[in-house]
Amino acid sequence: MSPLSFASARRYTQTAYNPIKDDDGNEMKLEITPRAAKRLSDIMKKDNNPYLALRIQVESGGCHGFQYLISVVTLPPTLPAKPAAGADAAEQPSEGDESGEIREDDTIFTYTKEEEGGDATQDAAADMEVDLTAPKIILDQPSLELLKGSKIDYTMELIGSQFKIVDNPAATSNCGCGSSFDIKF
Repeated sequence: MSPLSFASARRYTQTAYNPIKDDDGNEMKLEITPRAAKRLSDIMKKDNNPYLALRIQVESGGCHGFQYLISVVTLPPTLPAKPAAGADAAEQPSEGDESGEIREDDTIFTYTKEEEGGDATQDAAADMEVDLTAPKIILDQPSLELLKGSKIDYTMELIGSQFKIVDNPAATSNCGCGSSFDIKF
């Protein structure tokens, strides 16, 4: 009798545009949870717009010093050319707009399904074709620096449903509603 095996495609977050490394040389990443990816996919289908993305920004404010700003934007159907190597994206800060414009300091992450027999190593992920119709998030470099290692989740509570940043390793405290946080310096 052979053991039962249920093979399903593995899903993971992939950097689709402009990977940025921290001071230690590690790629800064944000994880999209399956629940957030499903909700974003549902919004994309309902609006009949496969290029919708969540733009996540951090700015000063809120009751704990910094606040998350999450908005839905439409990205262009093709990615711009990669920023030039050595170009300092920090010299061109992002303005807090609602457009889907991809700026020089933006990084895009997609929630990707690994094909059967595929290998989800970083090298394999770098060689994969980017699916711009997959659920995606876009962040500017200053926001990514404050959120690296965090997860974007979709929560459903009695007071309402929302996309939320969870497990932020840089946060020392969060407000009760989850939209504001304090960081370690």
